[in-house]
Amino acid sequence: MNLESLKSQLAKYSQEHVLEYWEELSDEERQNLAAQIEDVDFETIATLVAGKDEKIDFETLAANAETPPSVRADGSGAKWSVDEARQRGEAALRAGEVGAILVAGGQGTRLGFDQPKGMFPVGPISNRTLFQIFADRLLAIGQKYGVAIPFYIMTSDATDAETRAYFQENNYLGMSPDDVRIFRQGTMPAVDAKTGKLLMASKSSLALSPDGHGGTVRALDRNGCLDDAKKRGVKCLSYFQVDNPLVNVCEPTLIGHHLLSGSEMTTQVIRKRYAMEKVGNIALAGGKVQVIEYSDLPQKAAEATDADGQLKLWAGSIGVHVIDVDFLCRASESTSSLPFHRAQKKVPYLDANQNVVTPSEPNAVKFEKFIFDLLPSAKNAFVVEVLPSEGFAPVKNADGAENDTPKLAREAIVAQHRRWLEAAGASVAEGVNVEINPRFSLTPEELATKIPANLQIDADRYFEA
Repeated sequence: MNLESLKSQLAKYSQEHVLEYWEELSDEERQNLAAQIEDVDFETIATLVAGKDEKIDFETLAANAETPPSVRADGSGAKWSVDEARQRGEAALRAGEVGAILVAGGQGTRLGFDQPKGMFPVGPISNRTLFQIFADRLLAIGQKYGVAIPFYIMTSDATDAETRAYFQENNYLGMSPDDVRIFRQGTMPAVDAKTGKLLMASKSSLALSPDGHGGTVRALDRNGCLDDAKKRGVKCLSYFQVDNPLVNVCEPTLIGHHLLSGSEMTTQVIRKRYAMEKVGNIALAGGKVQVIEYSDLPQKAAEATDADGQLKLWAGSIGVHVIDVDFLCRASESTSSLPFHRAQKKVPYLDANQNVVTPSEPNAVKFEKFIFDLLPSAKNAFVVEVLPSEGFAPVKNADGAENDTPKLAREAIVAQHRRWLEAAGASVAEGVNVEINPRFSLTPEELATKIPANLQIDADRYFEA
């Protein structure tokens, strides 16, 4: 757009103030601001500010919610066995039909770490970073099934440059550069909570923030990742977030459950510890599988039980999914496939005196999309339970916090690897920390062929010790 076109577009929505300092900007700054303005969906912003977007009656929805179609951690609930699921998933992996999506837009700020969270060292003994743990897992799966697993990594403006540099400087962590595609998620402008006006971060930039993990759909499409997956013959994608080192990346049994259920989107969950736990609740409501946030869930609905006295809404979301590529392609073609959620936030902004103000109280509204909102539109959406000890140890808070710390995650990794060793027939001395490199060892059965009875381990090849 030229300047007059920009002015005309902004005037339609009473947002002309964003060009107030146009004459003071350099050519580069003007190009930057113009590109940001062109990328804004002003019609959607106006609808959201006016509150005219469709609202969900969560209270009514929750009152009629039931347990979703699912398979429990012990394999109950499905029409097929765990062995059948694993075999089906292995067949898909062997055929090259599975890829991986990592959402890695977060900084390690809450960890006291001023770099992308994926670069945070979490290996109990090896100090492997989160990125390394995931890459090792994908390399191990590729080695086992004779395929290359494509790795799609979604960054944000805050993490993109450092993430790209990290992978380049570390030889893509052993993966082929052709199999690693790093792409940036979209942004949404923040608006003033009182006026609905777009906030300015500076004279030449809107106050922008990532559009949420639901922005994955649009970003995959815009950056050619969906086309790349289809060309490779990939039919489903293992989706996970960067802060969970215990995640089941491209796990055969989970993939098999997804395929045998005929699901377009399968979500992995953990069992809630108590009714009002602060997690997203996966439920069957209105004939569709969907997420009801804990903040939208009335206590009566949360505490409802079935005939066995178990919580009806037992399934807690952990941000792990298996999603069909064709379904993502279909969703990317619809602007309404994912609703926006509002969040009141403290957003620094340029005031009328040209000073950048850092507010002490929420002053703005941010708009985000969540990937789990795809569930209601997915055919045969399905739920698979995993034990937290085998699939969920998030790293969100610095050590010293009550939960979700690096210390607790490292302890969970060690405990899991000790169980694997014991299942393989190895004897591990009490108090000895172990960390298995998944690039070389995947299952207890395989471990059993490599571990001497006295646990004299080849540390360089199989373990970090």
